[in-house]
This record gives sequence, C-alpha cells and structure tokens, in this order.
Amino acid sequence: MTGRGLLVVGDVVTDVVARHRGPLAAGTDTAAAIRTVPGGAGANVACWAAYRGCPDVTLLGRVGAESVRWHEEALVRAGVRPRLVVDPDAPTGSVVCLVDAADGGERTFLTDSGACLRIGPEDWSAGLLDGVGRLHLSGYLFFSATGRELVAVAVRDARARGVPVSVDPASAGFLRELGAERFLELAEGVDVLLPSRDEAVLLASGAGAIAGDGAGDGGVGGAAAGLSRRFPVVVVKAGADGACVAWGGVVREWVEAVPGVVVRDATGAGDAFVGAVVGALVRGASWGAALGDGCRAGAEAVGVIGGRPPEGS
Repeated sequence: MTGRGLLVVGDVVTDVVARHRGPLAAGTDTAAAIRTVPGGAGANVACWAAYRGCPDVTLLGRVGAESVRWHEEALVRAGVRPRLVVDPDAPTGSVVCLVDAADGGERTFLTDSGACLRIGPEDWSAGLLDGVGRLHLSGYLFFSATGRELVAVAVRDARARGVPVSVDPASAGFLRELGAERFLELAEGVDVLLPSRDEAVLLASGAGAIAGDGAGDGGVGGAAAGLSRRFPVVVVKAGADGACVAWGGVVREWVEAVPGVVVRDATGAGDAFVGAVVGALVRGASWGAALGDGCRAGAEAVGVIGGRPPEGS
C-alpha cells in the first residue's frame, strides 16, 4: 500500500557559488560575486518537489556535525522534512560552483563529497517508506560502495511495498568513471530513469542501446528510446530543447522548453526539473503535465543563484 508522500535519498552539500565574467585569470585575481548556499542534488530535488506543490516530502542524507543545523533549517524552510544522519568523522560535502555569467551561466564544479559518499545501508530503514507514494534516489549514491549497498536495500524494500523508484544519474563525469553498463546494472529494478541529455547519450552509447539516429535532437530521442528497453520509463531533460518521455522503445511525448528564459545561474536546473516531475507524479499528473511542470521549474531555477527554489515565494 503506497501513500502520497515523496521520499528522496541523496546528497546534501554546501555550495560556494562564484559568478564571474569571462575566462579565469590564471595566477592572479578574478573578480566574482560569491555566495555560500545549501545545495546537493538530492536535497535540491526534494526542495523543488515541495516548492512545486508535492504535499509531503522527506529527505534522507548524511552530513557533518559542523553544518547539520544550518542544513536542517534550510530544508524545513523549504517545506522538506529532514532526516539527516550526522557523520562522526567526515564534514558535510562541499562544491565550488564556478559560474561564467558571460557564457550563459555555464558551470564548472569542484567537488569534495565529504560525508555524502559515506551514506550506507545502516542509515536506511524500511519504515522511511511509510506513507510514501514514490522513492527518488540521487545518482550520486551509485558512486560509492556504501551508497550502492543502500540503493540495493532501498530498491528491494520499495518494490516489496509497491512503491515506484526513480533515479537521476546526476553526473556524466562520474558516470564515465563508473562505466555506463555498470551503472545500468546497479540501477536494475528502477521504474523511472531521468538522465540529462549528456547522461542519456553516454548511458545509451555505452550499453549499445541507441535506437535510431536521433537526428535534430542531439541523439536525445534515440538514447531515450534505447534506454526505455531497459527501464519501464525514461525521461530525458534536454535544456533548451525541452524534455521527452519514452517507454517500450518509443519516444511517446516531447514537451518544449519555456521560451525567452534569461540564464543567471544554471546550477540546479536539472534538479529543479526532476523535483517538479517526481512531485507531479506523486500528485497523479500525466506524463505530459509532469514534464511541462519540470520545464517550468527548470526555467525558474536558472534565474536563481544556487540550486534551491527562491525562499519566501
């Protein structure tokens, strides 16, 4: 028996966002506007789901003692119920986000995963699924041994309760290190895969799953169709090209991106899309409506500094 809540399991990090204009000046100073904000793909997804109207959102993550209260307070303000495990040895993960304001908000990340990669099955309880209608797992869980163990247990318990599971692969760079086929094997049993364009093409190419040439969409359609032969549903977020959903080896629907969007900071735009989509599915929305909500959330996210929704809205 499933409920109406959404449970997100994933990373909680401290983002240091530095917005500069043009190339970095090697060996000297580059002027930048710098802010420290709460982030993390898993936490961002949870906050955007709550912001877009999902009624009951819980986040399970692992942080360091030095910032647990700050992160808990930020999550509560966003309408998310925090279930943060305090790591006795490692600090909260941190990411330096270099955002080039002169290049459409393009981002470069310097990542110290800290406590995030130490989350494991001992932090999980099947009772977390009580009243939950969907379970969403951040792809960063797949990039540590203990995280993979947690994924296996969580997916098993969710399937036993009939709770659908979604996964956002999260990082094309980490996927290359892990290997496409290895990731796909670890994600066995997942109901909905939500990769970005680059992640979808990487996973489909690595697994020999491309169907068609995807002409005109950068390979998105072919990748989505091919991957949907391994997963019940595949949703690909394609930035300015919108998003598509595929199942049974066929792309079923494309949704256009919001036109005329001005990008200040692209950090967290994909998380906003995913949060809105999974939150809409919890509410019973159709795939077309869910993808439309995701595109609108992504468009709003690029106008905000950092990866979270605007507070006080």
